[in-house]
Amino acid sequence: MSTSETDKKRPRRSVAERAADFDAKIEAVSNSITELKAKKQAAMSSYDKKIAAAQDRIKSLESKKAAILAPKPKTKRKPRKTKKQMIQDIMKQAQKAGMKPQEIAERLGLPLEG
Repeated sequence: MSTSETDKKRPRRSVAERAADFDAKIEAVSNSITELKAKKQAAMSSYDKKIAAAQDRIKSLESKKAAILAPKPKTKRKPRKTKKQMIQDIMKQAQKAGMKPQEIAERLGLPLEG
């Protein structure tokens, strides 16, 4: 064997060195698994939040639907009074206050017939 042939040969590695290379590769794959699990958890929590928001939206829509299907009974409003009824009420209040028809007519500046 010449010296040029010995220079071209690769040095043999020991079993321990080869095992250390495999350990390094195993460690790298383990780290990638850990990273993937973290990404999976982040994605799951993101989708869980989206699902919860959609469920809340469904609940609000169902309550609006229920309100439409079973409306509250309308409260009765006071009937409107005509001008004549309002004037009669004012006259009654004035009489309760002790005023006589002549006094009311004088304060309004109207001549009282009768």
